[in-house]
Amino acid sequence: MTTERTQSFLFYPHPELSLSNGMLAVGGDLSPSSVMLAYNFGIFPWFNELEPIMWWCTIPRFVLFPDEIRVSKSMKRLLSKKAFKVTFDRAFAAVISSCKYITRKDGSGTWITEEMEKVYNQLHLLGVAHSAEVWQGEKLVGGLYGLKFGNIFFGESMFSSVS
Repeated sequence: MTTERTQSFLFYPHPELSLSNGMLAVGGDLSPSSVMLAYNFGIFPWFNELEPIMWWCTIPRFVLFPDEIRVSKSMKRLLSKKAFKVTFDRAFAAVISSCKYITRKDGSGTWITEEMEKVYNQLHLLGVAHSAEVWQGEKLVGGLYGLKFGNIFFGESMFSSVS
């Protein structure tokens, strides 16, 4: 199979045409409309700084079903202590920035480029991108952001600065 290379996308190749590693297409743009169109087909952008935009569709995807999640006893104990407060969509820009700049154990960088950060912040303003924030007192210590379409939430990145 080959991947498509184009300047902008009015359509994406069918997800079943993705390579075994999930890569589907190269090129296009990161406008909010392009990203929303891609996500509606299970396609997402993922690339590094100074690389062309790459579009992926990994099959199968990891899926969590809320009704099937089981919270461990140790997590229940931690939650009962109320040491953390969880909010939603209160600090989207801070969450994505923290995901971008958090120090990783392996020293690797992040895939969140300036362009990616900008488009996800635009998608948040459009009501498509959302965040969950974890606070310890007044300090943001963890979070997750992603996009929501219908009943599906596509988690993109998360961070934590405390255990």
